[in-house]
Amino acid sequence: MVRYPNLYQDVYDMIYRSTTSISSDVKEMMQAALERETNDTAKSMMQAMLDDAKMAGEKVKPLCQSPGFPTIYVSFGDKSSPREDIKKIWANALVEGTKNHLLRPSMVDTLTRENPGDNSGVGVPNFEFDYCPDQEYLDMLLSFKGCGAELANAMKIFTVAQLEKDKDFAGLKRWVLDTVIKGGGKPCPPGAIGIGLGGQMDVACKLARKAVSTRRWNDVHPDPRYAALEKELLENINSLGLGAAGTGGDTTLLAVKIAAVSTHTAIAPAAISFHCWAARRTHVRLYPDGRKEILL
Repeated sequence: MVRYPNLYQDVYDMIYRSTTSISSDVKEMMQAALERETNDTAKSMMQAMLDDAKMAGEKVKPLCQSPGFPTIYVSFGDKSSPREDIKKIWANALVEGTKNHLLRPSMVDTLTRENPGDNSGVGVPNFEFDYCPDQEYLDMLLSFKGCGAELANAMKIFTVAQLEKDKDFAGLKRWVLDTVIKGGGKPCPPGAIGIGLGGQMDVACKLARKAVSTRRWNDVHPDPRYAALEKELLENINSLGLGAAGTGGDTTLLAVKIAAVSTHTAIAPAAISFHCWAARRTHVRLYPDGRKEILL
């Protein structure tokens, strides 16, 4: 196991950068969408979003009043496993960030709605760990995902017939478009959706969240089948004209991201995870020799 002497500060810095900025890939895509937008209302909405991001960075203030829900994707190998209690470090750093006004205290008990006032709580933050035996660095990606967007999420266990495989998966595609239409402006578009396919219910939902949270929104899926499906769905969704903030326009989504695994022959689980325009995420790699690589 490896001791990372600056781990707490590295974690706090990730929280600081995540709450006061959007990731560079999304910022570039937002600017490009603004430049090609033909709807004046949508233009003003997107300009306001970009202005907000600029001011948040300059004034060191939260990008959005809500911090969303933090999930940290962590991976390590045999020679890079951290000696430190990484869960405790992240939990403490979130509390400190809240005390320093980087985060609004939004975490509550699910039923009683009791709020401890510091973003502490059971299961906060959420972690997804991945053990990669030969990986020689500690990899951490932090994603603050807005919870207004969560209100539009959907999950469905398709039967094989419902997929309409013989009609180029028309059943799946129709469900995705219907879900976006129902969401309207609630997910604060233009954002992105993650689509998880396969496994069982829990796996599909995790895949959807991970796809939209960890992939760069301007990347291309390595599997040509899914790359083509992402492109087709994005074009069809944007043809709906929902637009920025749901007020009409050319760009409803900046990206569609798919993650898929195998499933049982009797089912075809699918989940959709919406992400608002405020893509607050940071990605860092720490090496045992003290090197630090900032990827986002």
